[in-house]
Amino acid sequence: MMDSTNSNSIFAEYKKVIGQFKLPGIDVAAILETRRKDIEAIAEANTTAIAGVQSLAQKQSEILRTTLTELQSLVSRVGQSGAQPAANTGEVVQQALQKALVDMQELADTAYRAQSDSFAVVTKRVAEHVEELKTLLQPKK
Repeated sequence: MMDSTNSNSIFAEYKKVIGQFKLPGIDVAAILETRRKDIEAIAEANTTAIAGVQSLAQKQSEILRTTLTELQSLVSRVGQSGAQPAANTGEVVQQALQKALVDMQELADTAYRAQSDSFAVVTKRVAEHVEELKTLLQPKK
């Protein structure tokens, strides 16, 4: 029985099955090796994407925590000064909006990095795949 969680055993099993069929002029081992590399590249791209999503979630959590702390501080200051809001409330709001814009830019940058890192992994594998195909299609000498 094949261990479904071990990719090496899966490919060993496929190699054994395909090896039973004698296909003249086809390098079965090379084809299987190419597929193995494809799957590894997809797994690496997924890992990179997951790391990016986790980074984004951490950043969002950090922004929320900071915003709530600042809001709590503002409410506390307004409460201590009586019923009337402080004279600089407009300035505080403007600063909060500016910080929100900076935070949104940081989130966008984090998302962009995560996507480009994942895309780079896939692009690299595609280039490797093209080279492997060129090699496989070369007439044997």
